[in-house]
Amino acid sequence: MEKLRIVFMGTPEFAVGILDTIIKHDYDVVGVITAADKPAGRGQKIKYSAVKEYALNHQLTLLQPTNLKDESFLQKLKSLKANVQIVVAFRMLPEVVWKMPKLGTFNLHASLLPNYRGAAPINWVIINGDTKTGVSTFFIDDKIDTGAIILISETEISPDENAGQLHDRLMHLGSETILKTLELIKKGNVVTTIQKDNPEIKTAYKLNKENCKIDWTKSAVEIYNLIRGLNPYPSAWCLFRDKNEEWNIKIHEAKIVLENHSYNVGNLICTKKEMKIAVENGFLQVLSLQFPGKKKMNTAELLNGMTFSGDAMVY
Repeated sequence: MEKLRIVFMGTPEFAVGILDTIIKHDYDVVGVITAADKPAGRGQKIKYSAVKEYALNHQLTLLQPTNLKDESFLQKLKSLKANVQIVVAFRMLPEVVWKMPKLGTFNLHASLLPNYRGAAPINWVIINGDTKTGVSTFFIDDKIDTGAIILISETEISPDENAGQLHDRLMHLGSETILKTLELIKKGNVVTTIQKDNPEIKTAYKLNKENCKIDWTKSAVEIYNLIRGLNPYPSAWCLFRDKNEEWNIKIHEAKIVLENHSYNVGNLICTKKEMKIAVENGFLQVLSLQFPGKKKMNTAELLNGMTFSGDAMVY
């Protein structure tokens, strides 16, 4: 069995959970590659990626290239003498990088490939109302998330699970799957499966303001799935109008109330503690939300300090 020398590439919290598992199982991580530091927030303070924080805390060799084809970066990468590279939520790699290690470069993707290739698989699997998801490891090739599959691990999605909860579960499932993948590579027992394209494949599009906006003409279930699929981040949003004021609000949690009514779609019905929004086949009861400049709060807290007219509506 060949001793593995691993270079790990990743950026967000999801990748940290995987890296931590690899370290705790005594694998030799000879280098970590993450995104360059970026200014963030109102003060534009320099923010480290979650993976950089972890690497610094564990005294791991760290590289932060802005250009993955830069000759000085490639020389540093080569000098680490890695024989396998692991990529988790990083960026597309040039061929010169993914072809470098003898035993290959593999990626962990948070979906059942070939479905949900792309940037936001955990969000879209919930937004689309799927009941099953998982993680896939595959050898990287020259396209995004299309390489030969090594292992797939499945899990059920519960009907009220949100993206944050699923993220944490898939991080644990991904950690287990990475360990199994490393074991196969170490023993030389990898058998891959080529991904087959078909017209039914679903895509994990990048999230933007437009696809995070609530369309109140959709069914209660579709709206509910969008809200939980974007909770806690980046959050589903809509415009809220009352009299001459208008706010851009985020809705974090809601529940479906299926019943017949005579309200117009988007009408707001408030009591002292409850807020419901009329949709075609019932109501969405808002459980927590956020007004501009305010913290996230539950509906009872909001209604304790704000009142709305009978003309209030969302759109």
